[in-house]
Amino acid sequence: MPALTRRRFLGLAALNTAAAFGLTGISTAAARAATSAPLPDYSPAVIIGTGYGAAATALRLGEAGVPTLMLEMGQLWHDPGPDGKVFCQMLNPDQRSMWFKNRTQAPLASFLWLDIANRDIKPYAGVLDRVNYGDMSVYLGRGVGGGSLVNGAMAVTPKRSYFEEILPRVNADEMYGKYFPRARAGLGVNSVDEQWFETCRSYQYARVSRKAAQKAGFSTTFVPSVYDFSYLRQEEAGTVERSALASEVIYGNNHGKRSLDKSYLAAALGTGHVTIQTLHEVREIIHQPDGSYTLVVREIDPSGAVVATKHVSTKHLFLGAGSVGSTELLVRARETGRLPDLPDAVGQGWGTNGNVMLGRANHVWDTTGSLQSGMPALGIDNWNDPVHPVFAEIAPVPAGLETWVSLYLAITKNPERGHFTYDVASDSAKLQWTAAQGQPSIDAAKAMFDKINSANVTIYRYDLFGDTRPFENRFTYHPLGGLVLGDATDDYGRVKGYRNLYVTDGSLIPGSTGVNPFVTITALAERNVERVLAEDVLA
Repeated sequence: MPALTRRRFLGLAALNTAAAFGLTGISTAAARAATSAPLPDYSPAVIIGTGYGAAATALRLGEAGVPTLMLEMGQLWHDPGPDGKVFCQMLNPDQRSMWFKNRTQAPLASFLWLDIANRDIKPYAGVLDRVNYGDMSVYLGRGVGGGSLVNGAMAVTPKRSYFEEILPRVNADEMYGKYFPRARAGLGVNSVDEQWFETCRSYQYARVSRKAAQKAGFSTTFVPSVYDFSYLRQEEAGTVERSALASEVIYGNNHGKRSLDKSYLAAALGTGHVTIQTLHEVREIIHQPDGSYTLVVREIDPSGAVVATKHVSTKHLFLGAGSVGSTELLVRARETGRLPDLPDAVGQGWGTNGNVMLGRANHVWDTTGSLQSGMPALGIDNWNDPVHPVFAEIAPVPAGLETWVSLYLAITKNPERGHFTYDVASDSAKLQWTAAQGQPSIDAAKAMFDKINSANVTIYRYDLFGDTRPFENRFTYHPLGGLVLGDATDDYGRVKGYRNLYVTDGSLIPGSTGVNPFVTITALAERNVERVLAEDVLA
């Protein structure tokens, strides 16, 4: 874990106080008074969102002494519910699971064609959202910490050769020598004890998949994580409360995971210069004649009722609402005439990171185990294949019983890109993406897993995705692009056409990283904010 400095200690105290008193405005000053920090009329810097890029940006602005306001549309997830837990379990979801849905929408839609994973729930400001756009759905984290609350914690740095391919104008020497190490340290990345891995129950499912991959000639690699592997060892030993071993993954994790509220955001709050306002959704960005920006902000309560509509102004505006959120804000602003000089590149270059999910049926003697860690630690690395590069996460099926299923989330090199258009009737941006655009991802995954099945005399599972398809590529956990670096922005995330307007999240990355993207998003934000602070904010 990042060192428990005085700054991070103060930030954690502020978050815990806010949870204890039900505060929506979080700051160290509010923690001392146990009262909510008010939304100011003006803040020198405003960051929309609290995900990876936003959190890194907030910390560096706070360290520089810049008063910074973060606006988060989700809740602070620190207050235990009726069961004494902050987050609900994946196998028994309740209203905490989903963002204003009547029923949960888990990625594994069925088992033996039965929808046993989903439940009817009361609409509520839950932690996981699934935004549906016809042929593509996007999973998003909702709450202080964004996607860090709901992902599988796999903290992977991309292969340098591929990073240079997707972002050729970014200095790779600086990224790999300075900013990636800085991001990994700030996130609290750690690695599994490989000796323990070979004998533990938690990763029997991963060892089974490794054996199958190796029999087909494919290599595997251990994957760093922001889940505390020392805590996981204690979970298996029975000396601490289970979390990764209690099916706590997609709807949040109660222990062990080093989400952003425990790392970057805590440190940012601890500077004393950063305030977070929760349940505040930015709807409009207005450019004023003096060059400042006014935001129209809608405050809601956890039931979804609109409490108030507010306005806050700023000189320096940072968009960190993610690939979908930040892109929608700028597409709406351009098409409604609020920011008419935004370039045509706004809304372009969106991709799924080539995500494809699939399952294999193992032989009866290849048991995957009833106890499975929800946090993956191993991947099949075939990215150097010249025709069908694939990096496949070996994913768990933490059902609490033996399933004989090996599950994978394959990341492929799909060149197809979508774009966003503005829909007047709904006042929202709509993703334009067709099922055919996902076919290259299926082709790549199939090329690899056909070989694995052939070598092991196994077959695909056809019962996992609600119909008989063996491959599911109609959703993504890794949305990227929409405001691509060097196209919609300059080389440091400054939006073209407007001064002091910045993008600091995954929308900067053109659709693909080849691995789980959050380390790249964090490192790129670290790089960009360093330049912006020196040349724009503090100059």
